[in-house]
Amino acid sequence: MIVKSFGKINLSLSVKGVKDDGYHLLEMVNLPIELHDTIEITSSPYLQDSFVTCDDAHLNALHHNLCSKALEAMRAKYGFKENFLIHIHKEIPFAAGLGGGSSNAAAVMLAVAKMLKLKADIKDLTEIGASIGADVPYFLASSPAYLTGIGENVRPLKAKDSYEVLLIKPEKGLSTKEVYAICDKYGRLDIHTEKVIEGLEKGDTDLIVKNAGNDLTSAAIELLPEIDTVIEELKSDGAFFYVAMTGSGSSVYGLTKDARRAREAFRRFDKKGYNVYLTRTMR
Repeated sequence: MIVKSFGKINLSLSVKGVKDDGYHLLEMVNLPIELHDTIEITSSPYLQDSFVTCDDAHLNALHHNLCSKALEAMRAKYGFKENFLIHIHKEIPFAAGLGGGSSNAAAVMLAVAKMLKLKADIKDLTEIGASIGADVPYFLASSPAYLTGIGENVRPLKAKDSYEVLLIKPEKGLSTKEVYAICDKYGRLDIHTEKVIEGLEKGDTDLIVKNAGNDLTSAAIELLPEIDTVIEELKSDGAFFYVAMTGSGSSVYGLTKDARRAREAFRRFDKKGYNVYLTRTMR
């Protein structure tokens, strides 16, 4: 089976507090994007074990990745004996705040459930996904959504419009753990998530811009000052109605409804030597 594993951007991310276990409580509005990895999954009776490979050296260097964890969590729940060869063709950049690893895990879970005809309902899959990583439940549906808790509570949303997305990924990635470790020393932004949702559902970009934000931005900039440079360059470019960092970084994105202006901006930033991607949100 060959499946697509889509990325996401955080239209808004508000830190609401800290749990006793140290995890941060969040309110987020996520949008799926067309930028995706492609995953090939093969089952064979001759396999003595399951293997995950990737054409991204960063992931091949990891002894255990989220896809392996997802497969073993599914096996523990449903008791199947089959082993799999899983190969990830990587397009979503690593350590970028785009959810690539979590998306891969969710795609593997859905593919295995379909290949083996498992009686796996969305509630069970969500519980399994949450045990692997906080972002995994979101990618089981991969639609516009409102997320709470540490990201495991997902409420699908209806977006009126799709937007052109220009992504810029600094060469260096960021550790989510390191960003959260220092984010509490910074003040919170004036984010009104309910208004962001209203703007998304009505197609009111002014309402989105006035009320959205990412509370992790200052912490990420402390660790990687280049993020601030990219944000300012995207804002000054003038092609985008909204510019923000996604997740815990390091990627920054600009949104526009104008595909022509997005393509022109892509060429400008590509000539500057940035790692740049042109994609689109999905409704």
